[in-house]
Amino acid sequence: MEDNEIVELFMTRNESAITESSRQYGRYCYTISYNILSDSEDAEECVNDTWLRTWNAIPPQRPNKLSFFVGRITRNLSLDKFKAKKAQKRGGEMNIILGELDDCIPSEHDVEQAILEKDLSQTINRFLHTLPERECNLFLARYWYSQSQAEIAEQFAMKENNVKASLFRTRTKLKAYLMEEGIYL
Repeated sequence: MEDNEIVELFMTRNESAITESSRQYGRYCYTISYNILSDSEDAEECVNDTWLRTWNAIPPQRPNKLSFFVGRITRNLSLDKFKAKKAQKRGGEMNIILGELDDCIPSEHDVEQAILEKDLSQTINRFLHTLPERECNLFLARYWYSQSQAEIAEQFAMKENNVKASLFRTRTKLKAYLMEEGIYL
């Protein structure tokens, strides 16, 4: 079934939309969630919550690319669960990933920072468009899809040390870009 057909099922409040979404994107969403949480039960829970959130979001929203839409919902749910787990001193690969970004993304959370979060997101998106495709894909694999460096190395047929070095160079470029934009001082 095509994305537009599934979205139309959601728009008409047909419950088979959930079944079709799960069939089409369940594995994709599970992978996103598992890469963040490193726990199959929590990942399954987030994927199940994704379908409820999607049901509640469509309508009024009408996504053009359903995979991105449900992927973003899954990622946000998984990050929320990760934060709750982190408060209980659990983490895994996600702690490493967030630690890598600590040096280039400001972390103080005050009211002004909350207002600027949207601007930060837009600035990072603009930065990603300045990167060569392979470098951008490596960065997204690590920091959007939360893949381990070993998984990225296998996916891109690279040595793990080369992945690590490329990500380091990209984070350095990101920090410089954010400084130029006045977001990171």
